[in-house]
Amino acid sequence: MGAYKYIRKTFEKEYREGTANPIYRQKLISWRKGPSIVRVEKPTNISAARGLGYKAKKGIIVVRVRIDKGLRKRRQPHAGRKPKHNYRYTQTSLSHQAIAEQRANRKYRNCEVLNSYWVGEDGQSTFFEVILADRSMKFDHSTQKMVSQRGRAYRGLTSAGKSSRPLAKGRRKQRAS
Repeated sequence: MGAYKYIRKTFEKEYREGTANPIYRQKLISWRKGPSIVRVEKPTNISAARGLGYKAKKGIIVVRVRIDKGLRKRRQPHAGRKPKHNYRYTQTSLSHQAIAEQRANRKYRNCEVLNSYWVGEDGQSTFFEVILADRSMKFDHSTQKMVSQRGRAYRGLTSAGKSSRPLAKGRRKQRAS
């Protein structure tokens, strides 16, 4: 077995134990008290990050994003108290992970989102780490191709966004009929 397999097993064990693990619990408490979007020196789960395109090189950064859990409350109605406005929560078309990617991209405008992964959650928040690449840097061919796609997080070109949009085959099928 390679080293990353052992690292992955260690993280899986830590996640399974959850808040019963005192080290994991302390991490979550410190993350919750900190800012909602914070740049981290190195990924928390290195095996997951490497699998999604992270490399420890200049121009690639990792950002941890905190997203509040729970239902999304809708805004107050503007057009009067009509029955069609009488609901409290809305279902967004985006997952929490896709929202985290977009928030990270809004804060780091000179970077492009490569991918993201889940790192933890407590009763109030879910935490994701987003891998970003600086647009002005030169990378190898595959990374450069992704960096050249502007607005990947907003157009559903990351793994979080791809899960919420229909497949190309299905779209063609709908148009044909």
